[in-house]
Amino acid sequence: MAAKAKEWTVREVLDWTGAYLRRGGVERASFEAAELLAHALGEERLALYLEPERVLTPEERARFRELVKRRRAGVPLQYLLGQAEFMDLRLRVDERVLIPRPETEELVELILKELDPQREWEILELGTGSGAIALALAQALPKGRVLATDISPQALALAKENALRNGLEGRVSFIESDWFEGVVGEFDLVVANPPYVSREEARSLPKEVREHEPRLAWDGGEEGLAAIREIIVAAPEHLRPGGRLYLEIGATQGGRVEALALATRAYGEVKVLPDLSGRARFLRAIRR
Repeated sequence: MAAKAKEWTVREVLDWTGAYLRRGGVERASFEAAELLAHALGEERLALYLEPERVLTPEERARFRELVKRRRAGVPLQYLLGQAEFMDLRLRVDERVLIPRPETEELVELILKELDPQREWEILELGTGSGAIALALAQALPKGRVLATDISPQALALAKENALRNGLEGRVSFIESDWFEGVVGEFDLVVANPPYVSREEARSLPKEVREHEPRLAWDGGEEGLAAIREIIVAAPEHLRPGGRLYLEIGATQGGRVEALALATRAYGEVKVLPDLSGRARFLRAIRR
């Protein structure tokens, strides 16, 4: 008589998987194990801790095992879950777009601290990807109008889906454009999280970024400044007098980015601002 297959409880599966992912270099191994198991079961993560002795069915174990296998191979957690949280938004993400980062949330928070929420702002976001920045600004600025661009039609399709998913489809417009190429008119605010990783920095990027996130969204060229330079030079033509340009930049680029903006002589105020860790991560430039 064949031996009965071992039954695995939620507790046992989480303990084993946490150790397995940790050996594979996953930093938040226990947290990610729980996120993946909850996703495989179609439940919230809290439910796992309420039923630690629940026995998983063979079908549930198979779904979970496939997710864990892909995570150990380097597929980012957010792509496996199919979503990421950004500010108060829940965004669908996959390999068409960059995964939104906490630093980009800080950029949005910085912008919102400096804007009157009751004013009718005209906002342009370049390289919207998942739509994170555009949608967060639209949600927080109820009288604002946001135009979001991206060179990738695949990314734009996902951004539009995220607008619909978060009830903001009437607040943000989307167009396909290579930076300012398809943009007409002037704005109070231009914002972008452009690709800023240099060729040297790219060699040390985590495997999950290099092999899974779209290169177009992070590769900034030899020095990491190609897109940043193009945006800084062209933005004044699309900013009203007193209009603001906000960019997320690399932590070692502050001095060079500031010099680029000052060299245009188009901005009356140029300032590089720190993130919460004190690193120079954002540019604010105000058009004369």
